[in-house]
Amino acid sequence: VPLIERANRFLSRRAIVAPEGTLTYRELVERSQRVATNLLHDTNDLNDAPIIFLVPAGRDYVVSQWGIWQAGATAVPLSLTETPREITYKVEDTSPAALIAHPDYMETLLPLAEEKGIPLHRTTDLLKGDLGPLPEIDPSRNAMILYTSGTTSDPKGVVTTHSNIESQITTLVQAWEWAPDDHILDHLPLHHVHGIINAMACALWVGATCELLPRFDAQNVWNRIADRYLTLYMAVPTVYKALIAAWDEASQADQERWTAGCKAMRLMVSGSDALPVETFERWEKVSGHRLLERYGMTEIGMALSNPLDGERRPGYVGNALPGVEVRLVDEANHLVAEGESGLIQVRGPTVFNEYWGHPKETEAAFTADGWFITGDQAVVETGAYRI
Repeated sequence: VPLIERANRFLSRRAIVAPEGTLTYRELVERSQRVATNLLHDTNDLNDAPIIFLVPAGRDYVVSQWGIWQAGATAVPLSLTETPREITYKVEDTSPAALIAHPDYMETLLPLAEEKGIPLHRTTDLLKGDLGPLPEIDPSRNAMILYTSGTTSDPKGVVTTHSNIESQITTLVQAWEWAPDDHILDHLPLHHVHGIINAMACALWVGATCELLPRFDAQNVWNRIADRYLTLYMAVPTVYKALIAAWDEASQADQERWTAGCKAMRLMVSGSDALPVETFERWEKVSGHRLLERYGMTEIGMALSNPLDGERRPGYVGNALPGVEVRLVDEANHLVAEGESGLIQVRGPTVFNEYWGHPKETEAAFTADGWFITGDQAVVETGAYRI
């Protein structure tokens, strides 16, 4: 597993900071190996079988994810806010080999586990016992299934391999110049690419520190920013609006402290939704940062990004990331000229392999020459994409 192999370079460094404590890379690797050993039980390799886990953001989330991978299984994270119907749909869709739950969420999965006859593991139990032999995992194997939003139909499980994940990470590490001394605060949902890849996995790839919060709280986030440990921050536009509202209501002393904390950071990113120009401009006045916008989706990771160094125009999502091909076409699949609106298509090693159990929909999502059809429209103006 490329991400875990990388961790062995940084064993003494601090990997995860969470409300329940910290983990070094050594502790993260060892704990996840113990989880993998327990998941394997008397089996040599779980052979890409899905394992669903319901764990809040924190140490146990990363340990569970890495443990699933090292057992040769495919990680399927659930949202903490999913309804019983949504959970049942994903269990029936993936037919998982096992379920994993944090002690606080055992009751959520227990009835379904009993009804379906699926083994249910408590995260605390998976940390017991000795380490055992683990399988060799080829990077071409399945790593994760993340579900689309399902706004127009039932959600589809997007399957990414370890190679896909490596490519999604490395393009952002290069573009945003991630380094071991970075420290990111991550309160994004950990069943989406934004929180899992852009924030957490990129940090762990370079030996940086990822600080996980189970939920967003504006006051808490501002206080962490003011501590001046953070170098990066990523959020969605609604979160930036909430932070602006909290700043507006704060005392002058807090405003000055919070703004100083922002200015001590090197990068602030907005994504997963269009950033209103008003929010872009207001945040610059509050924080001193011109937010870096980017464009991506579950199937492709990130495809476009404004530059780390260079002009960031509000309303634009920049250019293609390293190793990612992007083009705009018309309804007849012909390239459009600059300044004309077109459908976004993406190709490259970051792009997913399949929709779980939906081969016809997978085939329909790609052109004959391998471009993924995103369904979104954009226009290129003076070299930059505007969605």
